[in-house]
Amino acid sequence: MDLAAIRAFIAQEFPQTNVVVEAVGNKTCRVRQPVDHSHLRPGGTVSGPTQMLVGDIAIYIAILHELGPVALAVTTNLSINFLNKPAANTDLVGECKLLKLGKRLVIGEVYIYSVGNAEPVAHVVGTYSIPPGAVQ
Repeated sequence: MDLAAIRAFIAQEFPQTNVVVEAVGNKTCRVRQPVDHSHLRPGGTVSGPTQMLVGDIAIYIAILHELGPVALAVTTNLSINFLNKPAANTDLVGECKLLKLGKRLVIGEVYIYSVGNAEPVAHVVGTYSIPPGAVQ
């Protein structure tokens, strides 16, 4: 799927998300999560669940780019390391690279950044299960 098709698919299948798909490439993608007060936790930082969302959806987007509209691909494992405190007043960006693209399992990693900061705020590794027959 190309960028326009992925954006349309996400808008249709996941209308509740406001994650912006910025770019897709060879086993890669870049997504942006606009941050507002609903994403914050006490202490003036972006919540862990918001950061996990960025990692999870980035892997999913990279899979869509490589395999097409596999709506029923599901997360089977997600591990996150919180590295630095994200800024509460700026968006998050997730940069994903797929490490393994198999017929049944896909493994990806995502570095998450606060916009304007070169140091990552989190590192995510996730595994997705691909439904039988989804990949020809």
